[in-house]
Amino acid sequence: MHCPYCEWRCDLTEGKFGVCQMYTLKDEKIEERFPNQWCSYSTSQIESIPFYHVYPGSRSMTIGTSGCNLNCRYCSNSYIAKEDPAALQDKMYAFSAEEMVKMAQKLGCHNIVFNVNEPTVSLPSLVELSREAKKQDLPMGCLCNAYMTEEAAELMVSIFSFFNIGLKGLSPDFCREYIGIPRVDPILRNIHYLAQTSHVEVVTPVIQSVNDVEIPEIAAFLSGIDRQIPWHVFRLLPEHQMKSSEYPNIEVISQALQKTRRDLDYVYFHNFVGSDWVNTACPQCGTDVIKRISLGCGGDRLDKFLADGKQCPSCHREIKLLGTKVPWNLKEVSL
Repeated sequence: MHCPYCEWRCDLTEGKFGVCQMYTLKDEKIEERFPNQWCSYSTSQIESIPFYHVYPGSRSMTIGTSGCNLNCRYCSNSYIAKEDPAALQDKMYAFSAEEMVKMAQKLGCHNIVFNVNEPTVSLPSLVELSREAKKQDLPMGCLCNAYMTEEAAELMVSIFSFFNIGLKGLSPDFCREYIGIPRVDPILRNIHYLAQTSHVEVVTPVIQSVNDVEIPEIAAFLSGIDRQIPWHVFRLLPEHQMKSSEYPNIEVISQALQKTRRDLDYVYFHNFVGSDWVNTACPQCGTDVIKRISLGCGGDRLDKFLADGKQCPSCHREIKLLGTKVPWNLKEVSL
């Protein structure tokens, strides 16, 4: 039986697993091997995940499981994503969906974000978690690679209200050599779909002399869908099989990105200390409406929220936002 969740569409049999190693066949049904087994839960500024246009300033509970359907040579989470999930189970947290939601409430979190590995490898558990989270008015979001089937994309929309999709590159050579898939087309199809149904931001981890040459083409693709899609260009510090690779030159990448601002309203470049590319400016008059601080290594945080609700305070242009500013301690409780 073919797994319906990602574009590998693995042919699963009893006792055999697919690419992600997280599903198997049992009693003629596709079954999650390790339901409700979580590798981590912690609190984070939503900006550091990164989401720049979702509930600014809010406290997120970030979570993950294990396994992934890609094989990125530079993966910073390979110790979770690419290890044998069975070998990790004694290190996992076994919490029901209800327990996870209670934990988020106890930690004073406004929302829950799946951000450690790929959510499509744990969809049944996430369906349960979403059901419980909705009962408590806790929005859910995720980072995902979007290498999923159309059926899975529809299911993801029922689980998550905001997405940050990793568009890592476009060329067939890049896809095969660096992320282990034959083609990018399913990812592009799903970005189209999700951008029409949900709040979508896109992140591109840039590797100098590898995928930085695709910056103009990626910007043009996103602009063709909606020029208001926030685009995070992430200065990748390669891990896993590429630890010896040089870090991208900040000035070179910055110069390449300047022209993309003609195509996209919200272009960001971060993952290095002191970036001046992390503020949100009004697309119409250029006034800074949201100021952030970049601490490097995904440590971004809100500095000043200057928008008038969802509008520029100077010209009143609408700013693309899901929700508005959320105080960090809005839902804090006494332990």
